[in-house]
Amino acid sequence: MATTLADERRQDSGAPGGATHDVTNQPPPLAPYDASDDTALLEGLRREGAGWAEEELRRVGRLAGSAQVQEWSDQANRHEPELRTHDRYGHRVDEVEFHPSWHHLMRAAVAEGLAAAPWADDRPGAHVVRTAKGLVWGHTEAGHGCPTSMTYAAVPALRRQPELAALYEPGLTSREYEPGLRVPAGKRGLLAGMGMTEKQGGSDVRTNTTSAAPTAEPGVYTLRGHKWFTSAPMCDVFLVLAQAPGGLSCFLVPRVLPDGTRNTFRVQRLKDKLGNRSNASSEPEFDGTVAWLVGPEGQGVKTIIEMVNCTRLDCVMMSAALMRKTLVEAGHHVRHRGAFGARLVDQPLMRNVLADLALESEAATTLTLRLAGAADRAVRGDAGEAAFRRIATAVGKYWVTKRGPAFTAEALECLGGNGYVEESGMPRHYREAPLLSIWEGSGNVNALDVLRALGRDTATAQALFDELALTRGADARLDAAVAGLKDQLAEGSQAGARRLVERMALTLQGSLLVRHAPPAVADAFCATRLGGDWGHAFGTLPATAGLDAILGRALPDGG
Repeated sequence: MATTLADERRQDSGAPGGATHDVTNQPPPLAPYDASDDTALLEGLRREGAGWAEEELRRVGRLAGSAQVQEWSDQANRHEPELRTHDRYGHRVDEVEFHPSWHHLMRAAVAEGLAAAPWADDRPGAHVVRTAKGLVWGHTEAGHGCPTSMTYAAVPALRRQPELAALYEPGLTSREYEPGLRVPAGKRGLLAGMGMTEKQGGSDVRTNTTSAAPTAEPGVYTLRGHKWFTSAPMCDVFLVLAQAPGGLSCFLVPRVLPDGTRNTFRVQRLKDKLGNRSNASSEPEFDGTVAWLVGPEGQGVKTIIEMVNCTRLDCVMMSAALMRKTLVEAGHHVRHRGAFGARLVDQPLMRNVLADLALESEAATTLTLRLAGAADRAVRGDAGEAAFRRIATAVGKYWVTKRGPAFTAEALECLGGNGYVEESGMPRHYREAPLLSIWEGSGNVNALDVLRALGRDTATAQALFDELALTRGADARLDAAVAGLKDQLAEGSQAGARRLVERMALTLQGSLLVRHAPPAVADAFCATRLGGDWGHAFGTLPATAGLDAILGRALPDGG
């Protein structure tokens, strides 16, 4: 039999089947794994009064880390939503089509109570459970977290108009996901979106030009205008800001009217975004769009303030989840990858980087759960927790979301070139990270909101310092930082707002870790973030830091 050139090449290679080399020194797939296997998370869950849901959280963690759900996450990101403005006959339909994986993720998220279910749950800690589940489910795909977050946030705003709340709240708090545009009253589950910003103003919503004209029917208006960022246009109802005769007001806009006809909601285009690509962010036009007033005319901002508190907490939650997810990915890689004669995880410099990331992640998770606990107790009438929540949520939103992009970039770098390719998933996480600082008010907006909160009500500053006083005398560096914070607070200039809010966030995180974390974690955080014994990049912890103790807590399987 004649020998072919291909046969000769295989023989010359010395490898079966012509392979040039064996695949070695590559980590196995991370999935399946338990996304809830996080000591700081579980401790915070119990501490904030929701330990009764620990087994439930564990189940969600195993689901989130399963190979199937991780595959859904990848597919939902790769197969982006598509806008269909008209049907084949030329009728306007304004619908967005999603990949089946999006619907799988949405169905699971709603069933697990990540939408508005806590508002129908009287158990203390119900809102903490939702946040803890969000920290775990955030290991999946971030885009579908937008409609669940908005649905959660819509309920307290809608309660400003009790007759509307009575009509829509049962569907919004349902654990059933029922996609498709139909009369809301006939659906088993509803989702809510928001239409606040316009192209001329962005966060400056008081410059909105969308108009609302009252009709002969009390409480019913027609809207005309163009919204700039309205996410998840396939939601059932939307909370929208528009200019009524009495000033900027909040309105409920259903996609389908009670008589079964489509409301005017013309989706002009979907945004081509940096990240969050599985989620359809749209520009709708209103023209004779029927809307119901929520709250009094002229009090639109006041009506939606509870909604903003909810969505800002979700921004903190998702940033903390993204940090934890990328830390887990980095830890998995370095445990299975060798270089220069040792596993990467055993290399002293890599251990410093991972421990520094672990500190940041634990501080973010601990703060997130403290904010969730304050929100839960504020809902139940605790005035002190409500004051703390008002300022601490804006502080956390500013700082934790600001740390996300730098953290994610460093975690990606732990994988080297392997982390820079799409198949690793790390580029998707990196593109997602900046959104959480932009959504619900960019850094400047949140910093200025803190100044406004301090100026309007002395109880907000007092609530923060009451919290910090719980650790007075426990750590000299923390005490010095709190004293410095009081000096900064006396200045109160707009130009210094970022420095002030950053110091608030770091002292608050330091106080929480001193109270609740092991000494190695608290000491390293206070030495670096408060005491200045730190560089300008992750991986610059001092020689005195207890790296083994920090990593053993953050990455128990081989850290």
